[in-house]
Amino acid sequence: MVMEEPQTFLWNSVIKAHVNSGLIESAFLVFKLMRQMGVSCDSYTFPIVSKLAIQIGFEFAEMIHCMAVKMGFECNVYFCNAAIDAYVKSGCFGDALKLFDEMPSRDLVSWTSVISGYVHEGNTREAVRLFNEMRNEVGPNEVTLIVMLQTCSSVVDGRQFHGYSIKCGSSMDRSLRNSIMQMYADFSSADEVETLFRETDERDAVSWNIMIYSHSSKGNATKMVDCFNKMRNEVEASVETYTLLITGLGECGDHSQCRQIHCLALKSGSLDNILITTFLNSYAKCGDFENSTKFFKQVSCKSYATCDDAMIETMRSLVVGYTNVGALRLGKSIHGYFIRNSLSTPNGSARLLETSILNMYVKCGDISSGRICFDRMPVKDLVSWSSMIEGYSTHGLGHEALQIFHQMKTEGIKPNGVTFLSLLSACSHSGLLQEGCETLISMKRVFGIKPDLDHYTSIVDLLGRYGKVKEALSIVLKFVALPDSRIWGALLGASRIHEDRKVGEFSARKILELESDNTRYYTLISNVQAIGERWSEVEETRDCVKEMNVIKNPGWSFLEVKGVVHGFVSGDRSHHQMGDLCNLIWCLSRNSLDF
Repeated sequence: MVMEEPQTFLWNSVIKAHVNSGLIESAFLVFKLMRQMGVSCDSYTFPIVSKLAIQIGFEFAEMIHCMAVKMGFECNVYFCNAAIDAYVKSGCFGDALKLFDEMPSRDLVSWTSVISGYVHEGNTREAVRLFNEMRNEVGPNEVTLIVMLQTCSSVVDGRQFHGYSIKCGSSMDRSLRNSIMQMYADFSSADEVETLFRETDERDAVSWNIMIYSHSSKGNATKMVDCFNKMRNEVEASVETYTLLITGLGECGDHSQCRQIHCLALKSGSLDNILITTFLNSYAKCGDFENSTKFFKQVSCKSYATCDDAMIETMRSLVVGYTNVGALRLGKSIHGYFIRNSLSTPNGSARLLETSILNMYVKCGDISSGRICFDRMPVKDLVSWSSMIEGYSTHGLGHEALQIFHQMKTEGIKPNGVTFLSLLSACSHSGLLQEGCETLISMKRVFGIKPDLDHYTSIVDLLGRYGKVKEALSIVLKFVALPDSRIWGALLGASRIHEDRKVGEFSARKILELESDNTRYYTLISNVQAIGERWSEVEETRDCVKEMNVIKNPGWSFLEVKGVVHGFVSGDRSHHQMGDLCNLIWCLSRNSLDF
């Protein structure tokens, strides 16, 4: 009995089912068996198999392409589109472009796939050129416009594509509308986001998430939570919703809202690995290290987080949180965990964590441990070198910062603007006038880096500290096109210290033109007036502050003692050990006077 040859349609269906289920190896074996049994391929087989190339790699994509050409499918638009997509997603855009150019006929999918490839490569100019060329042959659809929105470099470009989509009659498509909203949110155009949101009749979870993201980018915790509560009346919150919300609340430092959203996420069963890490990060930023440590232990037990990038990023979030509040002992525990679990592999994530640990030691006052950490790094990148320079700068060790800079150049690492900013700051804090000036000159002449406002602010601060107030003013007037309040503030501070009344008054006027509601600058101006014993002007300045009802935010600080972080606010006496603290300060003061 002769068995009938299995139909191509059935084989295609089986391969497609395996591909859609993510069973890549099984799909490949089925295709291989199909070929061994002599079953012929049709115009649907190769587009299905081309999807395997995205997972397997370039060599397989090339093999499938050659096989299809030998069988006469090189002019089939459906196959060519699938092959272009496979080449693009396999990182072989050059092959995709060559295939596109050789196609005898191209449809909208062909054009959109290549435009998407240009966007993925970061070549927005060619993407726009090809889009304009495409419009001569075929009109774009919603997918094309969504891809083109990624080429917008400003809100002005985004508005043009928004207007074009309306002219095309595509503005009512939900996916496109959400993409336009996301574009406006990315450019912090909250008014446009809210207008589009209100005009949307059927809002899905994506629409609400974009609104939450827009409020988050503005740092408005109240609106974020209000938007979330309204969302729950229309659609179910997704895990992405909770992730966006917790990230924003963490940035705002809203601890109580974080705890409430935490409870809701637990009830909804929306906790996944990414959200757990987000909670960890947000609690750390809010100073709640008890909860952040609990999440860290929870993540540590996950199978995905033993040695990979996710675990390293989790630890990095904790280190950054500990650094912000000066929790050196807790930071050391993360460093120890990092070493004990042999996570110091030379990949990108590990280097970022090592740099964060370096910053933690430096910013928590342990510069020697920071240097040890730096010396033990197996691979030092530009960020690592710049961080060590910044660390020495913070501690007023200008000569050490210059030594690291010269060593960095010897290693062949090219500095950037951030490196020079840290170096100038180090020279300023150490009073290294000549070295600071030479550094500024070498930026442009030797390395071709144009100094920006931050660099000139540092050199003005350096000249001011050295008593060269008029030279500092000359720098501002000659080289800085649009001086801001910070550079005038540095000049005003130098004028106060060296009692230069004219430069001080000139700087004060410039500051008030830029920031008339900043209490810190009013205090500086008042001090300059007091040095000249112009008490009536001092009184006028203080009365002005009272009339404007400008409130000065009190100073605050954190201190870690035996793993417990204590917070202090200027004028606040609520700490439970305030009596002991006052007695200790009184004893120290008395001993100092006796000495």
